[in-house]
Amino acid sequence: MAVPKRRVSKTRAAKRRTHYKVTLPVPVKDKDGSWKIPHRANKTTGEY
Repeated sequence: MAVPKRRVSKTRAAKRRTHYKVTLPVPVKDKDGSWKIPHRANKTTGEY
């Protein structure tokens, strides 16, 4: 069974976790000129 030989330091663990960042969705302009989040239905037209 694979078991770590030594404890991973806080610095090393933090370096590994730097790539797991949350990115906010970028709004895009729809056909009617309103802003919407990608892959969401438009509130005014109802288009996806």
